[in-house]
Amino acid sequence: MRPAQKSAHFVLYTRPNELPHARLGVVVAKRFAPRAVTRNTIKRVTRELFRVTGLPPIDCVVRLSRPVNSKDGPATTAKLKAELRQELTRLFASQNKHRPAK
Repeated sequence: MRPAQKSAHFVLYTRPNELPHARLGVVVAKRFAPRAVTRNTIKRVTRELFRVTGLPPIDCVVRLSRPVNSKDGPATTAKLKAELRQELTRLFASQNKHRPAK
């Protein structure tokens, strides 16, 4: 799979599938988000946005590609969640524009 889209912290890989719906995979490495709370927040926000976006029948893998915070700061903040939500919304919206031709 080759990257379809990149954002500041994420890479989105996509591939058309033969199912009537889209599928999602989320990869959040411990080296980029050292705390479990942060990793779980990223996964939760990603799944939530995936559900409400209504994508064409594609397989999506969202991978965290850069560190989002360090161990010394707070695990999650409203600002961090807002930034993640904005980036992921943009990535998923870009896939709605490029619907594969049948």
